[in-house]
Formats: sequence, C-alpha cells, structure tokens
Amino acid sequence: QVQLVESGGGLVPAGGSLRLSCTAHGSADSWSIMGWHRQAPGKQRELVATISAGGTTVYKPSVEGRFTISRDYTTNTVYLQMNNLAPEDTAVYYCRWRRPTGPGGFWGQGTQVTVSS
Repeated sequence: QVQLVESGGGLVPAGGSLRLSCTAHGSADSWSIMGWHRQAPGKQRELVATISAGGTTVYKPSVEGRFTISRDYTTNTVYLQMNNLAPEDTAVYYCRWRRPTGPGGFWGQGTQVTVSS
C-alpha cells in the first residue's frame, strides 16, 4: 500500500503561482512514475504532468511552459510548480503514484486549486 499526502492548493488571481507537493509513504520507492492529474467540475479527470523513475517528464500541452514537475527521490516527493495560472486551471489536483509497468496505482485525496479572473 502507498499513501499519498498532498499540500499546496489554494486561491490565486490569474497570472499567479502555486506549488503543489505530494509525498508517498508506505510501500513507495523510486521505481515508479509520479504525477498530477486534475478534475474540473463537470469534466473528466485529465493528466497534467508525470515524471518517471529516470526523470522523463510528460506534460499536458496546455500547461507546458507554465508548469514544471520535479521529484525528490530521497523523500518520494513530487512537486508541481504552476506559474502564470489561468481560470481554466481551476480544478481539484490529484497526485498519483504507480509502477512503470502493470495495472493499478494509488491516488492522493486531492487539493483544490482556484484561479480567479
């Protein structure tokens, strides 16, 4: 079992910045992909960014250049630095931890990000 503890959400004006953090506890180790997904009201959950065990990153096109994902392998913590936020970035952001192969994975409880126009 892996437990994910998220922090860093909040309310910011358009153009502002936030930094999300997520630490994996329990059976977590660095042989994993960690990432962030988000779900806006009335919409499906979507991938925002992921980072692999080797440091390879993947971004949703609309956030590339504004968001940066990074990872501290010693503490099993993943970060999402979000700059130049826009109202359409408003959503609940969820951390995810999974193995590079096979099904399954674990989700965090979610943290609300609200960007005012």
